Amino acid sequence: MSTELIIKSVSRYIQLSDDEKNYFVSLLQPKTIKRKHFVLREGQVCKYSTFVLSGCLRGFTLDSNGFEHVLNFGPAGWWIADMYSLITQKPGILNIEALEDTEALTLSKTDQEKLYTKIPQFERFFRIITENSLVSYQQRLIDNLSLTAEDRFHNFCKRYPTLINGIPKKQIAAYIGVTPEFFSRMQHNLLKKDRNAPIKR
Repeated sequence: MSTELIIKSVSRYIQLSDDEKNYFVSLLQPKTIKRKHFVLREGQVCKYSTFVLSGCLRGFTLDSNGFEHVLNFGPAGWWIADMYSLITQKPGILNIEALEDTEALTLSKTDQEKLYTKIPQFERFFRIITENSLVSYQQRLIDNLSLTAEDRFHNFCKRYPTLINGIPKKQIAAYIGVTPEFFSRMQHNLLKKDRNAPIKR
């Protein structure tokens, strides 16, 4: 499995020597996840972070009525984990599932701690990743409280431009907090208003 993409991701924030890159790569475990298979299920303890090389993962929860609520997506080049469970090592509520066949690299929490000791720069890298995640979750919460579904969809398009036409529309609906039927009507209205709308007919 190629490690070029993950090294490129890390190099955006910290600079590593060849030896440091090799050590980092030695801690990564390749993982192939088939479509509809789970990386993590609600109630399990999250033991590692997952970096997506190809394909796409989604993190979602189920409410008391059995409805899915998508918290985030993990397309190629993104990290995904149940942050609460990973940090506290307590059972989480997030399910992480493959939307399509996915190739990924995982880094265990134990090896991440080793990385901090061996290459302290990685503390900065993962701090930035965690901060970005917290900012994103806060913005999503504010969006859900204050924006219309149409505005939330436009924010989805900005955040995940490669997924606009790459995942089932019901997944986008679950992310922006509407039913698939409502999303279909909204999509139709957007297409009528804007022939250049970022969704397929």
